[in-house]
Amino acid sequence: MQLIATLQCQDQPGIVNAMTSAILECSGNIIENQQFTDPITKLFVMRTKFDTDKTIKIAEEKLSSNLKKFSPKISVRESSNKKKALVLVSKESHCLRDLFYLMQLGELPIEIPLVISNHDVLKDLVESNGIKFLKIEDKDESVISKSIEEYGIDFVVLARYMQVLSESLCEKMSGQIINIHHSFLPGFKGAKPYHQAYEKGVKIIGATAHFVTKDLDEGPIIEQDITGVNHATTPDELISIGRDIERRVLSKAVKLFAEDRIFQAKNRTIIFN
Repeated sequence: MQLIATLQCQDQPGIVNAMTSAILECSGNIIENQQFTDPITKLFVMRTKFDTDKTIKIAEEKLSSNLKKFSPKISVRESSNKKKALVLVSKESHCLRDLFYLMQLGELPIEIPLVISNHDVLKDLVESNGIKFLKIEDKDESVISKSIEEYGIDFVVLARYMQVLSESLCEKMSGQIINIHHSFLPGFKGAKPYHQAYEKGVKIIGATAHFVTKDLDEGPIIEQDITGVNHATTPDELISIGRDIERRVLSKAVKLFAEDRIFQAKNRTIIFN
């Protein structure tokens, strides 16, 4: 059995030794390990993948016992167990299609038991992939909250969901909701951002995937990408290029989360690629 263990706590001497000793005590063989100490917060994070012939319960007990004095936050799971994602969408399909495509290729280790939308536009697309679809009214979060519990959802993906989530849901699912949005230099908010970018003659456009917080579009950044454009790039071309960046960035962020490669240090993220 292959397990993934993640750990985070304040940096102290002996953490790595305690972790590796615990893995050895449950007949484990480390096949991948990454660690980092944030220089600002002094937060120590570690991700270890290892093989063992012991049960996950025994591994959890060994790690908890050996590392208890460091007061860590520890998570252990089987690497073959895919995390369950609830996807929220509105009308645009490019991000959702990419998630489906990568899942079908076996390159995105997640399950999507349900897609919720405030429109019917993507119903056929979702159901043609064998996934349940639910339509809700704008800002009706009761179905979202109920579905998170009912389906055992591990995280939520906003794949171009054009509604603002409530502060209570953001706090309840802190560090478990991923959003994608366009990001320009300078930034443009409101309607038709790509047209605004064209009017200003931008030379770079991009997209940002981040965790959702009560502060709109200001959560910890997970993944970003950009591409250069020039004076000849029309607004429609900017939109097309933007869609391509958005889908790639969101899928990368989802994959990082699904593989337990993201750690939060206050409003920053530590990413193990």
